[in-house]
Amino acid sequence: MGIFIAIDGLDASGKQTQTKKLCDYLEAQGRAYRHLSFPTYDEKYSALVKLYLSGAFGKKPSDVNAYAASTFFAADRYASYMADWKKDYDEGKIILSDRYTTANAVHQLSKLPREAWDDYLSWLWKFEFQLLGLPKPTTVIFLQVSPETSMKAAKARAESEGGSVDIHEASPEYIQTCFDAAMFAASALGWHIVKCDDENGFRSREDIFADILEIVNKTELK
Repeated sequence: MGIFIAIDGLDASGKQTQTKKLCDYLEAQGRAYRHLSFPTYDEKYSALVKLYLSGAFGKKPSDVNAYAASTFFAADRYASYMADWKKDYDEGKIILSDRYTTANAVHQLSKLPREAWDDYLSWLWKFEFQLLGLPKPTTVIFLQVSPETSMKAAKARAESEGGSVDIHEASPEYIQTCFDAAMFAASALGWHIVKCDDENGFRSREDIFADILEIVNKTELK
């Protein structure tokens, strides 16, 4: 099994920025890698995901149950894997993914009552990694930011890009529950947590990346 690193976090936690920094690091080291980002918004694989996030199936995240929504994102990953990056994975390239199955373990887990969380995680891991046959990450790094920081950053990003927040980003209650779900999943599944904010807001990108690199070098890039 090759090296597969997934970086996840709440909305606007810096996943894209930190994944890019790790790509640049691997490039400088001369390591063969493949950078992935999910959902694949620019590809046809993500059609159901885009409909869901736009509110076509309901204006609130809870309008689509956790298992149905999970299949939308899983189908996107499966189609992308089979049509695009399976060869890179099979050839042993380092796979570096901005979001992955881990995002379902946060956003969809949060829709369920707490007593159903263990069962959902068991179902999700079996569904994607056994039944669908998707590769399982060897290391997951979760970028932890407070719900308040996440919502402020998501709103600022949408305004700067001339867009709007999606149905996930627009709900304070949903983001808080996602945070709680993420901490549960991280503990249950052995994710590495990198704290990205404090009482003054976001830590510097460089300090966050130093923490990420320490994890990666200890667990993967030996």
